Amino acid sequence: MKRSLSILALTGTLALGGLVGYELNARTASAPATASAPAVTQTTPDTNLDAGRGAQGQLLPTSTGTYDAGRARTESESNTVQVVKDRQDGLVYVSVKESSADSAQAQLRQRLQQQFPFALPEGDQEQTGTGSGFFVTDSGDIITNNHVVEGASEITVRLHGDKTEYRAKVVARAPDFDLALIRAEGLPAGAAKPIPLGDSDQLDVGLKAVAMGAPFGLDFSVSEGIISSLERTVPVGTRGVQQSVIQTDAAINPGNSGGPLLDSAGQVIGVNTQILTGGSSQSAGVGFAIPVNTVKRLLPQLQAGNGGVIQTPTLGVQFTDLSVLSEQQRKQADLPEQGALIQEVAPDSPAAAAGLRGGTAAGLELNTPRAERRAARTP
Repeated sequence: MKRSLSILALTGTLALGGLVGYELNARTASAPATASAPAVTQTTPDTNLDAGRGAQGQLLPTSTGTYDAGRARTESESNTVQVVKDRQDGLVYVSVKESSADSAQAQLRQRLQQQFPFALPEGDQEQTGTGSGFFVTDSGDIITNNHVVEGASEITVRLHGDKTEYRAKVVARAPDFDLALIRAEGLPAGAAKPIPLGDSDQLDVGLKAVAMGAPFGLDFSVSEGIISSLERTVPVGTRGVQQSVIQTDAAINPGNSGGPLLDSAGQVIGVNTQILTGGSSQSAGVGFAIPVNTVKRLLPQLQAGNGGVIQTPTLGVQFTDLSVLSEQQRKQADLPEQGALIQEVAPDSPAAAAGLRGGTAAGLELNTPRAERRAARTP
């Protein structure tokens, strides 16, 4: 049906063009001849008159010069092309084999397989995964998302323009920040091209954002957008700790996880980590990236991790500030005007050891971090 509509639309457009052309020809043919107006024979515009017009103000044919693709590019396009050329060799395509089909990444791929059977190849795809990463040192250190490599029994990487697969190992993980550092083994000398890290504190809404990665396994893909917001906090990592993130409308899809978000200077400003899907499990124009300053702060610990896990101190509770509730909601639940309502307590956490319990009053619906987490997906 869509094909038929497309053909009809094209036919209608061509027909409209034919009618307009006929009407113009008819008007030209029916116009009375003017004996006093000599025919214009010059083929180049008179530089003393308006550009492109003859002595009688008639339009002249434009010169047919050679098309120059370079001159036709806008400044923004040229910048994007240059950024991609300069940084594409720092991008890494990550493949993993999972030790458990129950891992978060395996479950995500299973949902995608059910909803979008065209997106993933057949076979034992549920036991494998793909993601992205980028070099941060010339010795082969690669930053990616924790959810890309968590639970992996084997990790391999490929470089841009090279089909060779190199084994990689996890140096350290920071699950609460959804970050991991892996190290490629056996790389040829000079193969690792680190991408410079920028400063996410110096960003402004509206600046260009270029996402690089491997959406749906289409390795080394590029999308472009802008920084949509710098005021977002979303649950990040395995424990859903609320953190500030960069929101962008650059297309981010499953497989972009761990890839860099670049600015117009070709510097990493964030690590692509989540998308808000509205239930479609693919890009809806709202993507989130971990600010690069978080990466810079954790990088020394990750490099010294020796395969360990960087844990952050947390209370182990999720709560809602009562000041955001309406007076009606507070009265309904018999709550004071100020304070915090504990909604969830993590098992084996300091809060659990202190005897805190989570819960909400019957019938009280809150805009909680847990609800936000249900809407977010890790690409």
